[in-house]
Amino acid sequence: MQSQTVSHQTDSVTREAVRLHYLDWLRVIAILGIFLIHVIVVFSEVDFHINNAEQSSSLTPFGAFFYPWGMPLVFLIAGAGSWFALQRRTPGQYARERFKRLLIPFVVGSILLSPIVYYFDWLHSTGTGVLLGSFPDFVRSRPWVPNPRVFGAVGDHLWFLAFLFCFSLLTLPLFHWLEEEKGQRFVSRMARLWEFRGGVLLFILPLLIVRLGLQPLFPQYLNWTDFISFLLFCILGYLLFADKRFTQAIRRDWPVTLTIGVAAFLAAAAISMATDEFDLELVPRTPLDWAWWTFFTACSWCWTAFMLFLGMRFLNFSNKWLHYSQEAILPFYVFHLPVIIVIAYFVVQWNVGLVPKLLVVGLGAFAVSLGLYQVIIRRAGPLRFMFGMKARQLNI
Repeated sequence: MQSQTVSHQTDSVTREAVRLHYLDWLRVIAILGIFLIHVIVVFSEVDFHINNAEQSSSLTPFGAFFYPWGMPLVFLIAGAGSWFALQRRTPGQYARERFKRLLIPFVVGSILLSPIVYYFDWLHSTGTGVLLGSFPDFVRSRPWVPNPRVFGAVGDHLWFLAFLFCFSLLTLPLFHWLEEEKGQRFVSRMARLWEFRGGVLLFILPLLIVRLGLQPLFPQYLNWTDFISFLLFCILGYLLFADKRFTQAIRRDWPVTLTIGVAAFLAAAAISMATDEFDLELVPRTPLDWAWWTFFTACSWCWTAFMLFLGMRFLNFSNKWLHYSQEAILPFYVFHLPVIIVIAYFVVQWNVGLVPKLLVVGLGAFAVSLGLYQVIIRRAGPLRFMFGMKARQLNI
């Protein structure tokens, strides 16, 4: 047993020496996917900061497909990044890096950018142009409550950075324990369960326990149910690279995860269509409600695992675009939503069709967000620090 544990530990450390470029690609692609969804929801049947008067029912399924697994994939990749970071950093160094990379851009973005989102949301509060109370009243209507939702109230889309920072600190004792002998034995026992065909599906069980157990108590988006679910994905991302048998199972079981992922998505979609409307923040009460959340949970893990397989299979390479994207993606994420909101506020008032508006908002927001990074952020040392970037390397 001991020799087997050491063997798998050695395999993991050996692989750490070679950067897994597919994780970098998946991180970039996932953030770009979030950008695309934020553009689409302006024109789909989803309540958003800014909504076009004409909405397309054909766009809604794109967001519905991405929603269960988009953010879980990002958190899983973040957990994997924690494994690699802790192989070459002390816990103190790791915590300081996360403070600079996550908490500082969250605070800066919340102070400088979130008020822009709130202001244009307030201006667009009704389709008739009648404002719903004063702007201070609108700000006070945000969910200022002592639970994870407060991060969304403070930073809007930047809640993601705050969640990641919390996870970094909360999981540090666990990750430290997993590096010890007892922790390694635990990892080895878990990995043995994944050696069986279909073993990759075992992770659905803890997700179901959290989702079905907490959803009736905390049904709101980004409340404790989502917080703990995302935390589990972060922990699994760490475990996946602590023993090679986990990633071997991801590669081996991709037909299983794809099949169940498709079936779970179609089943959840069928329930949504049968009930005509499904409010994600309602307390589940009926058997169909519980079935929907079961399919949602299966969908979230199976599609996350399948996307990880696709990355392993097709994206483990590097080029100049990846090098550029790795540095640009965090500032791009911080800026993208305020830029979308400002552009969409004016574009939805145009007397043109939906498709031209969609193209202007999407292409315009992408160009402006990337331009802000390229022209301003990346060139100024203080701004690089404020938006979570590393200091520029000076050529002497």
